[in-house]
Amino acid sequence: MSKANDDEKRRAFLKGAAAAAVPTLLGASATPALAHDGDRHGRSIPRESISIQLYTLRGLSLEATLQGLAAIGYRKVEHAGFGNRTAAEFRAALQQAGLRASSGHQAIPQPWNDSAWHQQVADAVAVGQQYIVTPLSPITSFPADGDFSKIKGLTTIAAWQRYAEDLNRAGAIARAAGLRFGFHNHSWEFAGLEDDTPRVGFDILLAETDPRLVHFELDLYWAWFAHRDPVQLIAYAGDRIRQFHVKDMRFVDHKAAFADLGTGVIDFARIFRAASKTGEHEYIVERDDAGTSALTTARVGFDYLNRVRL
Repeated sequence: MSKANDDEKRRAFLKGAAAAAVPTLLGASATPALAHDGDRHGRSIPRESISIQLYTLRGLSLEATLQGLAAIGYRKVEHAGFGNRTAAEFRAALQQAGLRASSGHQAIPQPWNDSAWHQQVADAVAVGQQYIVTPLSPITSFPADGDFSKIKGLTTIAAWQRYAEDLNRAGAIARAAGLRFGFHNHSWEFAGLEDDTPRVGFDILLAETDPRLVHFELDLYWAWFAHRDPVQLIAYAGDRIRQFHVKDMRFVDHKAAFADLGTGVIDFARIFRAASKTGEHEYIVERDDAGTSALTTARVGFDYLNRVRL
């Protein structure tokens, strides 16, 4: 599958999933997050641990985006491509704004292509990244009825095991270049498989990938969407989780929709306190449908993460 097709499908999925129905979330609190960020007795999130996914601001020019983020107080970002620039040009634009890209979404080739991944890693090194993260596990089909809660990823244990092998390959190449390689989830990693097993794709990836080579960037919205309590996932995965995509969920006519941080139902303070027991993390603000209000979303997210106590 080409990168262009991957990007097009990702945009289509993200747009449609926000309108998909989500049943009652099992094992997770639905209390609005804003009611849980007032505990002033814990420690704050370090400023250097706060980032934002530039996909949130994709509708704005790169220069306006970077200048706006620096003015808000961000010091680093996670990219989702270089905005039609080379890696060197992108890094120069970041430096001009006083920012750095500590992380980037760069998809591993499927089917595997060694030379293509080496180029992705070389670009990440040129940008000055610490992390390189593959943003999208394989999708086998989209639902004909438009219900994106029915999207299908890999459907067998063997298929997920083959994908885990590719993640290990990618992680070994990244590690040799001095980078940490991560995997970013959506919801289908938690869907049932055709095999007679209670295991899901996330279980297999956790078991079959080498902890020295592959970590997890846990997207809290999509975990919640898949009826998984992030606190339980943190207890399950431990220090394999090194990064979070922090985006909130609200309900419109009983259907899930994206929300600015602190205005929805996800209790981030509870999640982050659980995570603080397993080490340091990167907290990355994101909202997939921020549109022309993206800088407002960025400011709300930055202020919220500065209020939360661990």
